[in-house]
Amino acid sequence: MLSRRQFVASTVAAGTALAVNDARGQAKRTIVDAQVHLWKAESDDWKWVPGMKPQLPEPFTIEKLVPLMDEAGVSRVVVVPPSWPGDRNDYGLEAARRYPDRFHVMGRIALKNPASAALLPKWREQPGMLGVRLTFLGPAAAWVKDGTADWFWPEAEKAGLPVMFLAPGQTAAFATIAEKHPRLTLIVDHMGVAGDLVKEGKLAEAIGATASLAKYPNVSVKLSAAPNNSTEAYPFKDFAPHIQKLFEAYGPQRCYWGTDMTNGFTRATYKQRITHFTEELLFLTESDKDWVMGRAILQRLNWT
Repeated sequence: MLSRRQFVASTVAAGTALAVNDARGQAKRTIVDAQVHLWKAESDDWKWVPGMKPQLPEPFTIEKLVPLMDEAGVSRVVVVPPSWPGDRNDYGLEAARRYPDRFHVMGRIALKNPASAALLPKWREQPGMLGVRLTFLGPAAAWVKDGTADWFWPEAEKAGLPVMFLAPGQTAAFATIAEKHPRLTLIVDHMGVAGDLVKEGKLAEAIGATASLAKYPNVSVKLSAAPNNSTEAYPFKDFAPHIQKLFEAYGPQRCYWGTDMTNGFTRATYKQRITHFTEELLFLTESDKDWVMGRAILQRLNWT
């Protein structure tokens, strides 16, 4: 039997070993934020869409994001160009040009114009471009079902382009698209949730609809924006069961951490948005965290 002194010494030694192993694991882990918006100040050649406003009063620029990434330990970011400058990707591609090892882009496209199909075969020839991101919000929410977007799915599949889509409350409608286009990589943004659904008491319903798409191997999900939509402070425990449900449905290789930090910027620091997953979600193993925090999104988007 160990003496008290031997027991304490062995416990301390074991704790030290675990800490060293954890530190080594963290050092090896590549953390990739699956969504951040970047934008510069409005100018004569960079006008906002009439009636739309940025998520923050000040521009969220490349120069602001890079130090935040360095401080938090984020290696790479998937830049998702915001909607208020319109369907343009030039500033996101500028970030990828200036920091090719840290930024790549899921670009916007003029979905309402079928002539945009001509752009897709050479879409990834733009340096730093990974795929397409679509938003079905406001009046554009109708485009999921009214035929406006029908031209896009076969063309994106043919071009081999991964597609992120934000269609809160309409996730279930993508079952037909996923089944009809099995080689089309579809990524559900923000768990299929938006703040309005939370306020309306439809969060569980929206999560269930997103989980139902897990049977399609070409569909995966961004476990993103929980701090923005949570009704609680850090560590956002009200969202833990929903994150776990989606994780169990999709598995570690089809789930991606992401922040969407500019939409709810004051809800949590960048580091807290990381530790929310790496320290507070106890159902995730260290291997799970490696996938969810970066490895899975790099693999799915073929960002080598």
